[in-house]
Amino acid sequence: MIITRQTFKKAERLCSRKIITGLFGAGNVIYTPYFRVLWIKTDNKSPYPVRVAFMVPKKVFRRAITRNLLKRRMREAYRKNKNILYDFLNSENISIALIVIFRKNTAADYQSMEPAVKEMLERVKTEILSDSIKC
Repeated sequence: MIITRQTFKKAERLCSRKIITGLFGAGNVIYTPYFRVLWIKTDNKSPYPVRVAFMVPKKVFRRAITRNLLKRRMREAYRKNKNILYDFLNSENISIALIVIFRKNTAADYQSMEPAVKEMLERVKTEILSDSIKC
């Protein structure tokens, strides 16, 4: 059994304004009870198969403290469970960019956030699989 470190490095974060604008313009959308996920296939320039950004709308959560808390919880749950998506993408040799937008009206605790992130990652995996079958 190989034990890998569960990290979330700077290179895994989605910072490119060009890719982010492309995601909002022509990205695929997945809705889960907690999240709205925008994703698009990218070229393999990054050493990581997924580049991800997390967002919490200011319109719903006016206080920056709450928005930052929710983003920290989303990042932590993603960091612990990203291997679900990484293993699949590495085997298929696919690279994607994700934007995860929180859509609940109330702040969620970590115990409810982690299963929601797992569900979201599984949904993204099945969407990518069905998209690659179509092409």
